[in-house]
Amino acid sequence: MIEIRDMRVRLGRFTLRDVNLRIREGEYFVILGPTGAGKTVILEAIAGLCRIRGGTIFINGENATNMPPERRRIAYVPQDYALFPFLNVRENIRFGLKKKEVEQEETDRRIGKLAHLLGIIHLLDRQVGNLSGGEKQRVSLARALATAPRILLLDEPLSSLDVSTAKYLRLELRRFHDELGITTIHVTHNLMEAEELADRIAIIDKGNMEQVGTREEIFLSPCNETVSNFIGTPNILSCEKCSDLGHGLIEAVCGRMPVILPYEGTEVRKIALFPRDIYVSAVKPPGPQLNRFRGVVTDIQPFSSLARLKVRVGDNVLLTEMPKTAMEEMAIDVGQEVYLILKIRGIRIV
Repeated sequence: MIEIRDMRVRLGRFTLRDVNLRIREGEYFVILGPTGAGKTVILEAIAGLCRIRGGTIFINGENATNMPPERRRIAYVPQDYALFPFLNVRENIRFGLKKKEVEQEETDRRIGKLAHLLGIIHLLDRQVGNLSGGEKQRVSLARALATAPRILLLDEPLSSLDVSTAKYLRLELRRFHDELGITTIHVTHNLMEAEELADRIAIIDKGNMEQVGTREEIFLSPCNETVSNFIGTPNILSCEKCSDLGHGLIEAVCGRMPVILPYEGTEVRKIALFPRDIYVSAVKPPGPQLNRFRGVVTDIQPFSSLARLKVRVGDNVLLTEMPKTAMEEMAIDVGQEVYLILKIRGIRIV
């Protein structure tokens, strides 16, 4: 569907260089990386909104490198949604169709269909200034999809939303994609978004395309230190024995650690858990003793605003992470006993 060959774009502090990507038709593809890595520039290049210094972009086998944006049939949803404040919701969605001179009857049909799909029928006559962040995101999507594009580009679409709204809309974005079957490229710095949404992921840092692969390949087999530092190296634990607890749960004993995790009937030999999915406390936290363990800190490594701790629990040494400020407030140091909680939703079967 989309192929980028040896693309180069000059950025402020560095050059986006030797970008090679193949994005399949109907795929939900996520470009993941820190702020300033060059993610948005790739979207703009695909949309024809920025000049590339070298390389070629193909869309459906056609060389689109110098193709005007309006001929590419691409919908681009910017980070700030860019809704027109002087138009109501209906007119915002209608805007792109007016430019294409779509007949009134077809325009009304498309607006009604998208408003139903996105759950915004009750908002059609409302002014956009009176919408919540989640509602604005849905309207922006409807406006983008109204022109029947073959490719949808999303630039940090959930970054301005609160945690609960963003989580809900992640599920909705995937549902919209599956129903419409449109090729989607989603840019984010959020690991959770990438993990929940992507068919495949590209990791980019400082203009370099570091790794492209499935979620499992990226998160469980980072190809280099740059990728590993960004996503966090997963803890891989071998399971000696398992017991079916019923109700969709299983207990896997991993080096004297009885770990409870969701069970769907597949054989469990190893499990994976990311450092960010292990809660660390200097005092015993209240609550049921589910996936809670005591351990001893064996190493502390500062990393940006985080601290990565190695904690020995039974026969395992777990890599965990926490904000440096929280570690300093709890006065956690090497040799100290700490308490760990493994987040059950973060445990994956390898």
